[in-house]
Amino acid sequence: MKKRRKKSLPKKSFIHANRAIIISVIILFLFCIGSFIFYKFASSRIKSIVETPKTEMKKIPSDVKQKLSLTVFRVPILMYHYVEYVKDKKDTIRQSLDITPYTFEQQVKTLQNAGFTFMTARELGEVIDGKMELPKSPILLTFDDGHWDFDTVVLPILKKYHVKATAYIITGFIGRSDFMSKEELLDVINSKLVDVGAHTVHHVSLKGRTSSVLNYEIGQSKTELENTYHFSVVSFAYPGGAFDQKAIDAVKNAGFTTAVSTIPGIIQSNSNKFFLYRLRPGYKTGDTLLNYLKQNTFKAY
Repeated sequence: MKKRRKKSLPKKSFIHANRAIIISVIILFLFCIGSFIFYKFASSRIKSIVETPKTEMKKIPSDVKQKLSLTVFRVPILMYHYVEYVKDKKDTIRQSLDITPYTFEQQVKTLQNAGFTFMTARELGEVIDGKMELPKSPILLTFDDGHWDFDTVVLPILKKYHVKATAYIITGFIGRSDFMSKEELLDVINSKLVDVGAHTVHHVSLKGRTSSVLNYEIGQSKTELENTYHFSVVSFAYPGGAFDQKAIDAVKNAGFTTAVSTIPGIIQSNSNKFFLYRLRPGYKTGDTLLNYLKQNTFKAY
């Protein structure tokens, strides 16, 4: 009995099969490259911004401008980032955002001796909403980002003079080398002198963002702080001060009662309760600081 010979694949069919495999490999390769490019582009769209005084928003966006409320309050809000002796002299960004512990203490002493009443952003929100009377000579000290020096340098000075402050925390950065740990932040909260606000999850610029990015960065930062430390978070700070009407609406919808900007000014009202004006005191102390706060020439328009 003769054995059947296996039919060999025709040469043309073999070539077509190889060609199909090669085309499939090329398509798969192009898909991988395309996915990688899309991922890099998408990642760059929510990349953390590098904050400097030059990149901060100084004017109200055109879609946010509105008439001022009839009831206004003259409340200086001072803005800080680092309070330390910067060791790396090449770190120009850090130096531009820093004041020394000695300078900060002199500023606190100057303000306290001049009769200023230290408030928190939470309290200012209650004043604007008519739930609390504005104290005599009010002032706010606000600190952005949640760097380690707030617990080790700023808090001891606040305790020494028994003054209040507000700290805005980037929740996704808690525990990183340049930021407070969970335990350090708990120490700050337990001091009862500091009201903690949110500063997004990843410190991204919020102007021109999609609703999904806004809702996550704003709402999630509030939720993380409240679930971890069991207190209500009512104030928000825009990274780099960047915002638009869409960002304001997201802050309102998340349940915040106030938000601070980097727009220079002193007059606060219901009209700008979601982009409260702030001032950078720099190294001003004594009469220089007091004269600076007496000025009312800051224009936000």
